[in-house]
Amino acid sequence: MSSFAVAPTALIVHAHPEPRSFSTAQMATAAQALRDAGYRVDVLDLYADPWAPVLAREEFAPVEGAFKPQAEQMRAVRDGTLDATVRAHLDRLLAADLLVLSFPLWWFSLPAVLKGWVDRVFVMGGVFGGDHGLFGDAALAGRRAMLLFTTGGPGESFRPGGAFGPMDDFLFHIHRGMLEFVGFQVLAPVITYGPARMTDQERTAALTRAGESVVRHATEVRTAVR
Repeated sequence: MSSFAVAPTALIVHAHPEPRSFSTAQMATAAQALRDAGYRVDVLDLYADPWAPVLAREEFAPVEGAFKPQAEQMRAVRDGTLDATVRAHLDRLLAADLLVLSFPLWWFSLPAVLKGWVDRVFVMGGVFGGDHGLFGDAALAGRRAMLLFTTGGPGESFRPGGAFGPMDDFLFHIHRGMLEFVGFQVLAPVITYGPARMTDQERTAALTRAGESVVRHATEVRTAVR
């Protein structure tokens, strides 16, 4: 990792309710692979913490009239009144060179707890808007992000002409609408298709591949999604 003056930091935000799941094992494998590659790894386990996913008016100072979440986020950042847990997670996000979102693909998207993490931690005024712009001008420009996830269906179902259609169609709103929006360079996702249908030997091999792929994608910027 000679391109970094100090060891880079990877923040892994994990969302699976079962600690014995393949998804959790995949996250742990990726975390160790990044450590072995020279990263400092910070793991946020949203079910183990636990994380409250709902962006609610009660976490902000009282307002008169209509509650506008993004306006209140801006005010909370300006006034130093951001919810303490959100502030702590935001600080960990801002300290990371690499963000890895780890999850099972549910209903072709993020689990609710992980989407709620984005709702509450991708704070207007903190990572975009206010003194920050959007996309390449947002606060996280120059950082990298990737998705690490599992599916229920087999890989052929997520190809053009497959039962579900191309995987990129399902990931666009995450890649472009969440990660690139706040400035991240989005790397190619690491996906394990249908681990529940694998043998134990196949799952072991899949974990090895996932760890190797995370490190490879994280260190080869040319794999960035466009």
